[in-house]
Amino acid sequence: HRGASAYYPENTMAAFRGAVAMSAEMIELDVLLSKDGVPVVFHDAHLEDHTNGSGLVSDRTLKELKELDAGSWFDKRFAGEQIPTLEEVLQFASGTIALNIEIKTEAVTEEHRGGVAEKSLALVRKYDMGNHVFFSSFDYRAVAHLKELDSNVPVAILYNNRWPNHKLPHELINEYEADAFNCSYRELTKKRLASLRNYNIPSFVYTVDSKSRMRKL
Repeated sequence: HRGASAYYPENTMAAFRGAVAMSAEMIELDVLLSKDGVPVVFHDAHLEDHTNGSGLVSDRTLKELKELDAGSWFDKRFAGEQIPTLEEVLQFASGTIALNIEIKTEAVTEEHRGGVAEKSLALVRKYDMGNHVFFSSFDYRAVAHLKELDSNVPVAILYNNRWPNHKLPHELINEYEADAFNCSYRELTKKRLASLRNYNIPSFVYTVDSKSRMRKL
């Protein structure tokens, strides 16, 4: 989750290298767009909590984002750690580890051409990672955009209770032509679990930080 984020500053190359060193099979990461339209790996829309900068990620160019310290907030040992681009992470991951690329809502617009989905998908293809990446998003527009761009790209719906939440997983999967369903362990109700089982839908449950919860799930 955002790399080995219990041990390293989240969504940094240090966290991704740490995940590989710990024999993780997949890294989850988050993608936003810089002011000049470059996909960058960062979770929050605002910079304050995880860098020495302030304001919105989308208000800074890539050059400006690269000048920020994205490591000291976690520990001074990681001073100077940068915000990585998605391309840098794909270069690192290619031939090494699978990725779950979450498209953040803040980067999504109504237009799918030239947007975050198309740019991210192009980078995945550039590094021949198509068989080792799936996308996910809380914003179902991003799911639809990705499927419009490539019907074969694996995309998971992240359950978003701000969107139509009366629908069961199989209904959302069918509506958006998605391939998998992700939700919090708190949201894995009996009805949703039955929907996933009955329709044979792959699912990923977060955040599981204890062995007892993992076994229960």
